[in-house]
Amino acid sequence: MPKIALVDDDRNILTSVAMTLEAEGFEVETYSDGPAALAAFDRAMPDMAVLDIKMPRMDGMDLLQRLRQKSQMPVIFLTSKDDEIDEVLGLRMGADDYVKKPFSQRLLVARIRSLLRRVEAVAGADVPEGEDTQVLECGPLRMDPLRHVVTWKGEGVTLTVTEFMLLHALAERPGFVKTRDQLMDVAYDDQVYVDDRTIDSHIKRLRKKLRVVDPDFAAIETLYGIGYKYNED
Repeated sequence: MPKIALVDDDRNILTSVAMTLEAEGFEVETYSDGPAALAAFDRAMPDMAVLDIKMPRMDGMDLLQRLRQKSQMPVIFLTSKDDEIDEVLGLRMGADDYVKKPFSQRLLVARIRSLLRRVEAVAGADVPEGEDTQVLECGPLRMDPLRHVVTWKGEGVTLTVTEFMLLHALAERPGFVKTRDQLMDVAYDDQVYVDDRTIDSHIKRLRKKLRVVDPDFAAIETLYGIGYKYNED
């Protein structure tokens, strides 16, 4: 039973969403502010968090920034209806997805299930000692999907589930172009719609992380108006 943390200063949203998720078979923990959630996460990390961006004391952006210092737990942001800046910034800071307020309970449940399936796809099954049959090596890049481990030139790179899946999709066929639509299919279920900006934000975040360990990283090439490709050389 996956454990979902809901963090929102709106008690009505906490109550209604918690009831819906519990009816869907999830275990739910609710928090009305960022500090309370962060303290609870220090004691025990849930399987996923749904964070409101605009909260007093500690907003969702600040909470995500602190969370990313110690965990790559999947995160969905709840954003204002027309606040595109929040959506883009949230994705670049390491959120996996976002849902605009006001939202339908059904949409949020679909996004949560989609993200959990991505986590399961990356995690795979239990791995026997010494089993490396699914490791992808492409130039200086090494990706182990079963262990969710990524290294570039021998240096570890910590990626979210979405970032991992996008990089793997590009690197498994170096030199071939992946359109944004193809990358959306990799990272999201068919029933979950995201726009081009979402994929672009994930790719920018991915590049930024790789440039931390290698300032000259340039393996992911943008083909404007088309998509992206991974260059092995």
